[in-house]
Amino acid sequence: MVKAGFIAFAAGSLVFGATAAHALSPSDLLKGYEASARSASTSFGGFSAQRGRAFFQTTHGGDWSCSSCHTQNPATTGKHAKTNKTIAPLAPAANPDRFTSVAEAEKWFKRNCNDVLGRECTTQEKGDVLAYLMQVAPGAAK
Repeated sequence: MVKAGFIAFAAGSLVFGATAAHALSPSDLLKGYEASARSASTSFGGFSAQRGRAFFQTTHGGDWSCSSCHTQNPATTGKHAKTNKTIAPLAPAANPDRFTSVAEAEKWFKRNCNDVLGRECTTQEKGDVLAYLMQVAPGAAK
């Protein structure tokens, strides 16, 4: 059901002005996640930046958290915990290219959630993390 909701969101991204040739904003992506979550659950209560921050910093029983690579301050440059490859800031305010494509956001959420959780993130988790990242200001340690 979540997949169906996301497919509807991806198809509905045209409503937000997002096509293969046009970028969307992180706010548009968050609205799409909200639509997907609402269609998948009657108990959806919204996204929480506070939950997103906690999720971002927690190892979830494994060795890594999101902040293992993206740092405690996602407005700064990170480094992959295994490969040492430099990672551009994750917070949209520090890196305006972040979260401007449904396909890119989904690709990275899938890969990174599998690394951190051993599974894909739920729409709730994605929305909470995105809500948190949208509040992080450049140079601010949040």
